[in-house]
This record gives sequence, structure tokens and C-alpha cells, in this order.
Amino acid sequence: MPNKIKLNQDFPSIKKSDDLYNRALNLIPSVTQTLAKGPQQNIKGIAPKYLQKGKGSHVWDVDGNEYIDFNMGIGPLSLGYAYNKVDAAIKKQLEEGITFSLMHPLEVEVAEMINDIIPNAESIRYSKTGADVTSAAIRVARAFTGRKKVLCCGYHGWHDWYISVTDRNKGIPNTVQDLTFTFNYNDIQSLKDSIDDETAAVILEPFVFEEPKDNFLEELREICTKNETLLIFDEMWTGFRIALGGAQEYFNIKADLATYSKAIANGMPIAVLTGRKDVMSVLEKDVFFYTTFGGEALSLAAAKATLTELKEKNVPEYLSTKGKILKDGYNQIAKENEMNYTKCIGYECRSIMTFDPSIGNPLEMKSLVQQEMIKRGILWGGFHNMSYSHNDDEIEYTLKAYKDVLPILKKAVQENNIQGYLRGEPVEPVFRKVGNFNTKPVRKN
Repeated sequence: MPNKIKLNQDFPSIKKSDDLYNRALNLIPSVTQTLAKGPQQNIKGIAPKYLQKGKGSHVWDVDGNEYIDFNMGIGPLSLGYAYNKVDAAIKKQLEEGITFSLMHPLEVEVAEMINDIIPNAESIRYSKTGADVTSAAIRVARAFTGRKKVLCCGYHGWHDWYISVTDRNKGIPNTVQDLTFTFNYNDIQSLKDSIDDETAAVILEPFVFEEPKDNFLEELREICTKNETLLIFDEMWTGFRIALGGAQEYFNIKADLATYSKAIANGMPIAVLTGRKDVMSVLEKDVFFYTTFGGEALSLAAAKATLTELKEKNVPEYLSTKGKILKDGYNQIAKENEMNYTKCIGYECRSIMTFDPSIGNPLEMKSLVQQEMIKRGILWGGFHNMSYSHNDDEIEYTLKAYKDVLPILKKAVQENNIQGYLRGEPVEPVFRKVGNFNTKPVRKN
């Protein structure tokens, strides 16, 4: 019988998952469409590899095992799986059509909603993925400023201009690599050392997990304005979560351009570039950024329904309130067990567990917790990606699971034998770690 959301007698059977995985080998490169969902991020031999369905905050894998999910599609499911009002909007639109030969009214209606919600959204353009709109933002910034160089901080997708700074930059010409440089978050001096009069744009995630300190974002805004460099907020994670209007609303700082994708349509593929009207005007004739599926109506219908729910239900406040219970609860349990080597950090809407490398291998510690959470019916990747569907009973159950699981980790650490407790291979490093960070452009004499 498939495992349920309880302490199961054994780890879940994942035979069908493994069969699918074996079929994908040598057919799909790295077997996954995005590394964050791939088997590298889950303990091999224990974690499921393929999910079949979801409802609310629950998912079922292809073997029928049920879990509470705290990954939530790696971000897009702000409301939850198969959310009735969003699904109803998709089904209604499906009866009328998906993609048309002319523009669709939803293109205007959703743009008006975004204009009302996002502080800098004087002008709006749609696409399909986050990488599309971050790359469009860079092209727009270069066109508007007449400059070429870019400074970045965070993760911004797979396109050449960004991936050139990582250690997976094969296939990118050196001429492209020589135009993008990096700076460190909360290190304003690293930005000052790198920015110059050839810098078209500074792009960053307003925060990942670490909070901005010492007016970092405010000072960054001032430096960009003074240097006539465009400031771009990559709000894939912060948009519609930390506040309805994202980080710009939360921190009361306007970016010149901002990009969104996760959370806006509860899982449907849509991405948005917003910005100052004068900057975005280059898209009228000078910059080409068009795509056949930019006005695809199912995603726009989902976005309209999702934005309505996010606003009417004040979902960002809900995510913060419920996320705080989990974050504080985890830290309290760790404190009670005298485990000062693990803590939950970040903003309440999206928090992450950390493990002190001086105590043991962090990936092994994370894998052991993940393994034991899976046995208790919780799909856990070291995060709390909160959704509106995570209810009080599920939060209470999750905290009870932490009370059972953290002592197991403590025992493994005390015995200096974390590997001995693992039933499978530990997770691998997350791709968000990039090589040669804080690279500075060569100054002209």
C-alpha cells in the first residue's frame, strides 16, 4: 500500500519512479527540465522522482505515495495545486480558445491589473519564462543607455549574458563573457568597485534568503541613479509573495525595470517585464522582443484569477503568518535539542534550513532530514515555499515531524556517523552556487 501522510512503517516504494528514470537516461540530458526538480536535489533511492498529481498542498507520486509539499513547483504555486478558481478560469478560457490570430482582451486586462499592483509598472510586456524577461530587461537597458556592461547578483536564468559568469559557461563566446560581471549581496563596496560609465544595468534578486543590511538596497538605488545605470529587480521569487507588489512595495524602492514569473499564475507559464515608460519605449521600434505565445490566453486567464485571489485574500500576509509559525517552530525545536548547528533563516514566505559545515557535511545532514521527512509523508527539500493551501493542521503536523526527526539528526551527529543513517545517496550541491563571483571589469586607463 502506498505511503500516506503519517509515520510510515517503511520508506515509500518508488518502483515506477525508478522505471521512468531509467527510461529517461540517455534520452533526456540530465533527465530533468530544471535542476531544482531533478534527482540530484533529492536523496537517491528514497525520494520519489516523478509526481503524478497535486491538490492544495498535497502531491502524489507515480507510485501513489502521498506527501505534504513544501517545494510547491519550485515557487509558482502561490495558491496551491489545482486551485479551484484558477482552474475554473483556465477551463472557461479553454472552451473559447488558447492562442489566436489577433490580440486577446486578456492582454489588456491583466496588464491593467499589473499596472495597479506593481510600483514601477508603467509599461508591461509578457513572455513565457523568467530567463526570457531578464534577458529582455538587459537588452532594453543596453538599448536605452547605449552601454554594454552588466553587473549581476543572484540567479537570472540560462541565457548567455548571465550564465557566462557561472562554471557552466561552455558554448558562450568570450566576447559575451567579457560583458557581464558580478558583485556581492550586502557588500555595497563590491558594487562601487565594479560600476563604471560603461555599465548599462545592475540586476539583482532583491533578496534570496539573506535580508538586506545597512540600507544596502537604498544605497544601491542611489549609486545606479548617480551613475545613470538602470537598476533591474529580478523578482521571480519576491514578486507577489513578500508583498502583492513584490520587493519594490515591501522595501519602498522603485527599480527602473523589474521581472516576474513565479507566483503570478499559480503554475501556468507566463513571465512579465515591467518598467518605466521612457525606458520601455525602446520596445516600440528599437528593440525586438516578441513571441508567438506571449499572449497565450490560458496563462493570462490564470494570471487574472491568481492576481485577484492574491489581492482579495491578502495572500502575502497569509504566507508570512503561516511561514513564521514553521520558521520559529523549527528554530525552537533545534534550540530545545541543543542543536545550534541548524537553523531556519530567511523571510517567512520562503525560508531555508542551514547546517553548520564545521559539524558535518551539510548535504548529508540535509539528506538525513529529507529522508526522515519523506518517511513521514512530507516532500521536503530544505525549504518552506509557502502557499495559501498550507493550513494549520499541516503546519502542526510538520512541526511534529521536526520534533521526531531533529533528534535523529542529533544522534547521527553525536556518533559522527551521518552517512551510516542514510538509506540512499545524499543530495548534490545546488546549481545556484556559481564560480568566480565578485568579478570586476578591467578599468580603462
